[in-house]
Amino acid sequence: MNASFEGDLGFTHRKRKNGDIEVLHHGRVATTLRGTDSIDFVDEVEQCIDAAEAQQLMARVTGNYKHGNERTASSHPRNRR
Repeated sequence: MNASFEGDLGFTHRKRKNGDIEVLHHGRVATTLRGTDSIDFVDEVEQCIDAAEAQQLMARVTGNYKHGNERTASSHPRNRR
């Protein structure tokens, strides 16, 4: 059983033999970073102070982060209560 912590969004990453970085979400590849993007990502992950910060970084890299429609979605009739 995996230990879960607050802020765990289900992201992990792994380095491939060719230097690419795969960012996984719940075990499935969400994005692949190549070249300077992969180097920059590794530097940023190493600078993260905790796992929650690393999770937020991976969410931003995959694009699964604040899409900009949160405010308008709250006023949709289906979401009003």
